[in-house]
Amino acid sequence: MGPAALGVSVAQISLVINTIFASFLVTGSVSWLYYADRLMEFPSGMLGVALGTILLPSLAKHYADNDTGEYSRLLDWGLRMTLLLAAPAAVGLGILAAPLIATLFHYGAFTDHDLEMTRQALLAYSIGLVGIILVKVLAPGFYARQNVKTPVKIAIFTLLATQAMNLVFIAPLQHAGLALSIGLGACLNAGILYYQLRKQDIFRPQQGWATFLLKLAVALQLMGIGLWFGMGNTAQWLDYDFSQRIIHLAILVLGGATVYFAVLWGLGFRLADFRRRSAA
Repeated sequence: MGPAALGVSVAQISLVINTIFASFLVTGSVSWLYYADRLMEFPSGMLGVALGTILLPSLAKHYADNDTGEYSRLLDWGLRMTLLLAAPAAVGLGILAAPLIATLFHYGAFTDHDLEMTRQALLAYSIGLVGIILVKVLAPGFYARQNVKTPVKIAIFTLLATQAMNLVFIAPLQHAGLALSIGLGACLNAGILYYQLRKQDIFRPQQGWATFLLKLAVALQLMGIGLWFGMGNTAQWLDYDFSQRIIHLAILVLGGATVYFAVLWGLGFRLADFRRRSAA
């Protein structure tokens, strides 16, 4: 159980190490990383854990039945669902970083400078959010086959690579560089897991990926444009009281989600297309 947990917890382990690095930076660096991490962990925990929990028993069932076709199709479903849900979350976190931080944390001793520094960290985290969630979806592809060794070896390599990136990014980017190293490390982890799944012929992508990614890109771009113009500037959020922040943020989130799913619907996406097949 311990090695398996290591395989999907590199980002969390790196965060602990980065907290030590941040303690040597300017005062406030640890707090800025902490606040940004709380916002990043919400979508990564909710989506990653949920999808990983759904996939593992079904994959194990198909492996036990020696049904390689359905095994691969289920992984394909997991990857598409991850991108479908995690990509807009990453875009939203990056664009709405200042509004989110202002609404949730900008009170009392939390200053305008703290908001800006936390925004930088959250923006860096958002770059790797999809990778963090993909790790929790790709690793079960090995665990369901009783293969713990491969994802653990990849996790250890990624952990070392993340610390190397810390040394590169910490000087020019300070605390934001530490957050960026975690995000890029997660993307590296996910990329190697995917490569090994393909190399070992465990996963074969289903048809339609090019069209899927193109439609997803269009929806994300239109959603991002809507959020960018709808949120206003940071000074405006600092002038708002709590109720104004909540109302404006709720409108942005609901509006962004509406635009995203409406564009996908217009491009031909249907809920039935993503209904998971039962492993029973």
